[in-house]
This record gives sequence, C-alpha cells and structure tokens, in this order.
Amino acid sequence: MASRNTTNERRARVEQMRKAEQARERRNRVITISVSAVVVAALVGFGAFVLNKKSDEQDKEAAAAKAPVTGEQTWDAKKLGRNHVDTAVTYEMKPPVGGDHNQVWMNCDGDVYTEAIPDVNAVHSLEHGAVWVTYTDKAAEADVKKLGEKVKETPFTLMSPYKDQKGAIMLSAWGKQVTVDSADDPRVNQFFTKYVQGPQTPEPGAACTGGLSGK
Repeated sequence: MASRNTTNERRARVEQMRKAEQARERRNRVITISVSAVVVAALVGFGAFVLNKKSDEQDKEAAAAKAPVTGEQTWDAKKLGRNHVDTAVTYEMKPPVGGDHNQVWMNCDGDVYTEAIPDVNAVHSLEHGAVWVTYTDKAAEADVKKLGEKVKETPFTLMSPYKDQKGAIMLSAWGKQVTVDSADDPRVNQFFTKYVQGPQTPEPGAACTGGLSGK
C-alpha cells in the first residue's frame, strides 16, 4: 500500500513538473513574441524616420537649387568665350567665371591646391561643371580648413588661393560668382547644390580628372 502511494506521489510530482515546464515555455514564447514585436516596430519606426529625414533633406536641396543665391553675380553665358587657346587670357572678373581657356582643365575631383593655379585651366574646369572655391590671406585659417574638407569630399569641385580677388572667400561656377562671409555661410551649401554639375554647365558630364594636377 505504501509503495502504491509513493508511486502516485511521484507521478503527481512529475505531472506538476511537466505542467510547470509547459507554463514556463508558454511564458518564454509570449516574451519572445512580445520582444520581437517591439523590435520590429522599432525598426519600422526607425526606417520611416530615416526615409522621412532623407526626403526632407532632398526637399531642402531641391528648394535650395531653385532659390536665388543672395549677393550672387551672374554673367551672360552666351557672351563668355569657349575657345581653346594657347596664350594668356585677360578676364574681366577675378577669379574668372568663364571665357576662352586652355585646352587642359585643372583636376577638379575634390582637388585642394595650396598654391595659385592658372586661370586658363581653372576656367576649363568650370566649363565641365565644377565649382571653384578661392580665398585670400584674409580668410580665417579655420574657414580655409573647413572649406578644404568640404571640397575634398565633393566631386567636381576645386579650391585654391587667389591673391587679387575682392572677397576673402569666393565661390565661382560658369557665369556665376558669390562672396561669402565664412565656411559656415549657408550660401556655401546652396552654391554647391545649385552649381556642381548644375544647369549652367556648358559641358555636363565632361571629365574632372586626367587634367592638370598643379604639381
């Protein structure tokens, strides 16, 4: 009789353990499903945030590309010569924003030159859709450094010192030019957005590598 009771008690304990294990498995499944749902919701939310942010940035860039650049000077592109010449050219503006030029362009694939470069080669780069950043010794060292970093990471741009220009920092594209106050001037980004391979480009898609390196 005692043996039978012991057996029943053992079976009861085993059954309790089995039910407890099943309950524990159910709880774990519920926790796993809940955590997975939270993770998925977070990922979906983050993805939507990234897409919305990207869309907002694209909208801002599109708006900047349409808006006029404050203080910008414009020259009639049809009156800017585009002949290839082997002689020096006298330009009406400094730095030049177009005109006859040398048949070899300055490399402008984010190239930063620490010494002055020939106008006749830089103008050819502008013809290819480049933006040329120039500065005098009046520009703050921090601004020159920051602009150089921006140029280095932006294809179809180049940068060099320019002694005789009026402003401490100037940006030039084909037929377009503006003087800015600093590297943080919002017109810097706007000018890049509008004119790096912009609609003013006489030869869009032309190379900005394989030209004169300045070395």
